Amino acid sequence: MKIAGAPISWGVCEVPGWGYQMSPERVLTEMKEIGLTATEFGPQGWLPIDAEERAAAVREFDLKPVGSFFLAVMHDPGFDPIPQVEKELEAFEAAGGDFLILAADSGRDGYDDRPVLDEAGWQTLFTNLSRITEVCAARGVTACIHPHWGTMVQNLDEVERVLDNSTVGLCLDTGHLSAGGADVVDLVRKYASRVDIVHAKDIRKDLTDKLLTGELNWSEGIKAGMFTPIGQGDIDFATIVKLLDDAGFDGYYVLEQDIMLDEEPPADGGPVANAKASLDALSALA
Repeated sequence: MKIAGAPISWGVCEVPGWGYQMSPERVLTEMKEIGLTATEFGPQGWLPIDAEERAAAVREFDLKPVGSFFLAVMHDPGFDPIPQVEKELEAFEAAGGDFLILAADSGRDGYDDRPVLDEAGWQTLFTNLSRITEVCAARGVTACIHPHWGTMVQNLDEVERVLDNSTVGLCLDTGHLSAGGADVVDLVRKYASRVDIVHAKDIRKDLTDKLLTGELNWSEGIKAGMFTPIGQGDIDFATIVKLLDDAGFDGYYVLEQDIMLDEEPPADGGPVANAKASLDALSALA
């Protein structure tokens, strides 16, 4: 089992105003200390945008770059996402990385509300997914869709529409899919062969169930502790891992526990303890 870290487990997020943002030096050092050997790049701008500078930053910590979570506006016919994608792929060429993990950006700040797509918007999204997939493939990078709360591909019916009407691979984010109404085990049974990478999140279902009803928004859920270390929530990781093994999946499981921090954690504590608990629990299923 290949397991990687993600800066969001240390509270590092692309959303403006998302709590205290820990430095790459501390986060990447703590990843190494708990035994991780690979990481995603984190949000745009957390590591250097410049390709060579990013390569130097990652190389210092001897962590294999898995790729990056990448917000792209794909539904707007007046916006071309390809130049931004090309810029990110330049950094991949210098620093490494195999996966461009695409979330269908709503064009709004944060994840607490979003517009609803009409048919023209859906067709534009499918066209841009194909374009981005081809641009990535030409550079030896795999593009995959990341269903994500507050984006244009959020709910179960939207996820299935993308998978049934395109050839793009799936980033199986267990937390976001659950939030969007999916039974993740059932989804894996149906689409295991489409899974390129896993974002392994455990959840408190009593809280994620309140998202679709509007009782909570995303930010409120995060603050309430909606995500937990793996093994301490309601996701059936044992079954998911077995189903993916049976389907021949050999990609990364990326540890993610979305959190917000009020301040810099003490030197001997903070998110690293939860990340280690997730690593141990997932490793035990290998």
